[in-house]
Order: sequence, then C-alpha cells, then structure tokens
Amino acid sequence: MITLKKEDGPADLDGVTHLSIGVSWDPTVGSSGGLMGKLKQKKGTDLDLIAIAMQGADPVRLAGLDSLDPLGNGSLIHSGDNQTGKGDGDDETVTVDFAKVPSNVTAIVFVAAAYKKGSAFQNARNVSIKVYDATGGSSQQVADIWPSLLTSDNGCAVAKAMRVGAGWKLQVINETGKIKQGDEHALMRFAISK
Repeated sequence: MITLKKEDGPADLDGVTHLSIGVSWDPTVGSSGGLMGKLKQKKGTDLDLIAIAMQGADPVRLAGLDSLDPLGNGSLIHSGDNQTGKGDGDDETVTVDFAKVPSNVTAIVFVAAAYKKGSAFQNARNVSIKVYDATGGSSQQVADIWPSLLTSDNGCAVAKAMRVGAGWKLQVINETGKIKQGDEHALMRFAISK
C-alpha cells in the first residue's frame, strides 16, 4: 500500500495495476441564501474531473467532458458527468489500467474544474479528490486531496501519473489556477503547465 502527499514528491506505483481518482462535492446555497439559494442548491453545482493523456509535452486524449473511453481500449475510463454533486461517494471517477495504456502516452494529468460556463468552486462545498489503488478490483484509498477554500480559481491540478521506464509514478500536485470556462485549449494548457 502507498500513501501519497504533495510533500512526498513522485511515488512509485510498483504493484499498482489499476488506479482510480474520484471527485466528490456537495452543492450549496452559497451566499445568496433565501429562496434563490434553495433553488441553486436544488439545481446543484457542476464540477468536472478530467484526465488528459500526454505524449511528451502534447495533450493527445481527454477523458471526461462526455469522452468516456478516449483511448478506445479501456485503459482510461471516465464514469460520466455528474452535474449536481448530489449523492454519496465520488460524483465522478477516472480509472486507469496501466497495462493497457498505449506506449506513446508518457503521462496522465488529472484536473478537477468548474469548467462549464456558470459553474464555480465557490458554489460547491466539501470538495474532495480521492486517489485509490484499484488493483484487483479493490478500492484502497491512498490519498485525499482538498483544494483550498480561499481560492477564486476554477481549476485544480490534482495529480500526475508519469511513465518511468516500464513502470509508473504518481505525484500529488493540488495546485489551483484559472481556466477559461468552456475552452478545451485553456484546459489542456493548464494541464501542460503542471
């Protein structure tokens, strides 16, 4: 079992064949309160978990935003878009099967974002990103990442899996930044910078 923290730097994923990352959040009435706040809470808050497959410095595939199996072989699978944050457990997940990841993919960057226009981290509470060792179908939690409540940013670079020789390493990043909402190129530039 591995336990990951940002301060630890990249950790070897020896023996980890499957990795899952999940994001969960609770919708909130925010500062509006009253009837409008209740209506906003009922509608929910839309955060997105996105995994960007990299080939060197170039993003080549994106899991999330309605792309559930971007590599076409089950190596990078997104659970689908939860637009409200309602329900228990993780609201969106990405699972990586390292043995199936094509050899030209050198890294995978995981980003949680209030990506769609009109969404915001400030309209979500208890944002938590969990990393699991999903080897053999288990769900052993190895990291719990909480973005700062003080940020006015709308993106959080969560973690980066990097191919090192025949194996993989995972680094917790947990850095926020601004992404132009609805702009996939801005999202990918944000991922490249991490």
